[in-house]
Amino acid sequence: MKNKLASMLLITAGVVAQQPVAPTPETVGRSRGEDVGGYNYTNQFETGYRFRSIGGNFDRYRSDVNYGNGIRLLGSNLTVHSKEGHGKLFDELVLTTLGLGNDPYQHASLRLQHNKFYRYDLTWRLNEYLNPGLTSGGHWLNTRRHLQDHDVTLLPQSSFKFFAGYSRNSQDGPALSTIQIFDSRGDEFPFFSNIDRTQTEYRVGGEASARGFKLIVLRGWQRYEEATSYNRDQVHPGANLTDNTTLTSLRRTEPYDGNTPFWRANLLSEKKTWFAANARMSYAGGRRGYAFDEAVAGTDRFGSARSRQILVSGAGSRPVTSAGFTFSLTPSIRFTLTNHTAFHQVAMNGNGSYQELINSAASFSAFRFQHLGIRSIVNATDASWRASRWIGFYGGYHYSNRRVRSREGESGIGFSDVVTAEQTNRLHAGLGGVRLQPARPVSINLDVEVGRASRPFFPLSERRYHSLGGRIQYKTRTLLLAAATRANYNTNSVSLFTHSARSRNYSFDASWTGKGWLSVDAGYSKLHLDTLTGIAYFASTRLVEGDESIYLSNLHHGHLGVRMNIQKRADFYAGYSRIKDTGDGRSVAAQVGERTGSALVAFRVVQTFPLSYDSPQARLSIRLYDKIRWNLGYQYYRYKEEFLASQFYRAHTGYTSVLWSF
Repeated sequence: MKNKLASMLLITAGVVAQQPVAPTPETVGRSRGEDVGGYNYTNQFETGYRFRSIGGNFDRYRSDVNYGNGIRLLGSNLTVHSKEGHGKLFDELVLTTLGLGNDPYQHASLRLQHNKFYRYDLTWRLNEYLNPGLTSGGHWLNTRRHLQDHDVTLLPQSSFKFFAGYSRNSQDGPALSTIQIFDSRGDEFPFFSNIDRTQTEYRVGGEASARGFKLIVLRGWQRYEEATSYNRDQVHPGANLTDNTTLTSLRRTEPYDGNTPFWRANLLSEKKTWFAANARMSYAGGRRGYAFDEAVAGTDRFGSARSRQILVSGAGSRPVTSAGFTFSLTPSIRFTLTNHTAFHQVAMNGNGSYQELINSAASFSAFRFQHLGIRSIVNATDASWRASRWIGFYGGYHYSNRRVRSREGESGIGFSDVVTAEQTNRLHAGLGGVRLQPARPVSINLDVEVGRASRPFFPLSERRYHSLGGRIQYKTRTLLLAAATRANYNTNSVSLFTHSARSRNYSFDASWTGKGWLSVDAGYSKLHLDTLTGIAYFASTRLVEGDESIYLSNLHHGHLGVRMNIQKRADFYAGYSRIKDTGDGRSVAAQVGERTGSALVAFRVVQTFPLSYDSPQARLSIRLYDKIRWNLGYQYYRYKEEFLASQFYRAHTGYTSVLWSF
């Protein structure tokens, strides 16, 4: 399941990374702007209408793309600069926006600065996110996330600066989840909630520069609050209509809040000499408190009336300390030596109490305490040497030591127990490479890394691994050709499981620019991934050990784009992107074949996840006047999962707009 999710994330990343057809990248008006008084300004707005037509799984389209119909301020850019660099109220004003109106991804940024006295930066974003729960059913999330950052700097060009900032990140919207009552063999029931999460941060600090050194100190306070509530007041028969379990009412509150004060400091040298150093330190002392209060009423699987109340509460702290020191030596222009030492420590301490009240039964209570501490020390030394104009070498040795300590205590009715554990993992890694330039337009990079870890913390962690990579590039004024490959191999055998993973990546990119009116960009990449991992599970109340899970992915991605300028009056762009995971070659889930994997067919049919995604697009921009452009664009989306037809969708989207400057 984890590998399946990873493949889906790769596909989703490709979908999100695909550049939407709007707004238009062209410009209008004079590039040098207009002069008014003592200022020079440029200003352009693109206003238009988006349209879409959806077929198939609408929720899946919304989770990937989510563009809708309506009028938008697709983009805008306003700049105002003082011509002499010392305006009366300000010297620089830059305002940019993207997708304002009703786009799912909206953005605005503002910079207002007086060179001598102040600088103010504002960033605002809004993201609409829908998670349809994939194929699990009973789970659904439709929220909006608002993000804003404000930063003020006083005396921005002096040796002593002072700054303050404020950030806010909030999420709200409806969600659907499920609950199982009254025991492990009970039925599942849906219930709705209103998501209410907020994180705020206040920060103040300063910066001082003297004698070639710079010191930056920041003090901040973060606060996180969650007040999501869950309620259901109507009788529901549950997912299984043949049993006796029913839900009459549900009330659940889960308030969760905490504060994290922190310090950050950075000291670095600014002198351009043969020696450079940089030291940093940060500390955050987080504390959290939570409560879980739930009351449920209904009938159990025997048809008897039941009511249950659960109260869970606790508090915890999570102090985090990080420090690092880096220095580099450059005795000549051909040789550089860098050493980096870092220390990181995090501790999690907390306790919780559990109380359960059941009608016609005795109450139950328990108390639990937990401590988890992780300390890491890392040292890395890297060197590079340019032997001649056409060849250079680099190499390094990295060492890390991570210690993990835990202590768990639990007490209940008539019992008490404390368990402690400690584990240390040491990693030794060496890397090296060569850079070649046999001819001026050609460059070649080859690299290798080998690592050995003594006791990795997780079965999926790197233990015995090596990585090989290479890249070759040919670049002239009008042509760029590049090819790259990388392979990663990891084997991790521990007392319970054996895990091995192999990934190989191949890519090729090309771009060509003609005589100013034609350019072409193309690329192709393939990512192969296969993992083999031991698994253990319960089947028919019996523990199954010694089984294995295999996952295969063969992800192909290709793109092609052509841009033309027609008689300096019109700009035309056409592009196509395709992503396809062929898996292990199967077209339907039932074709399991003889491939190794779990003994259970139910596991083997999901050891690969073939799917495809296509998105052609085209855009035309015509200059009507010096300050006005008319734009028209179209983009098509097609998403298909081979094993699950219900996840298929196709979408026709596009826009028409006017871009003008005034």
